[in-house]
Amino acid sequence: MRVMRDRKGRGGKTVTVITGLPDQGNELTTLAQQLKKLCGTGGTIKDGNVEIQGDHCDKIQEKLTSLGYKVKRAGG
Repeated sequence: MRVMRDRKGRGGKTVTVITGLPDQGNELTTLAQQLKKLCGTGGTIKDGNVEIQGDHCDKIQEKLTSLGYKVKRAGG
């Protein structure tokens, strides 16, 4: 699982993208809701990846690690 910050194709807006998540629909939706609530912002599930608005890589990495996922930081 990788956590990265991205701005490409979003009009200069920054999003945090989480890739490599388990592809069970209900579990993925629940995880996305938890991460959005943690960051206090919006987000979406796109092509099996979770996108959270804003730069929240550190918070998300800590949360996923505490949930038992093996997480790597990618990009800048």
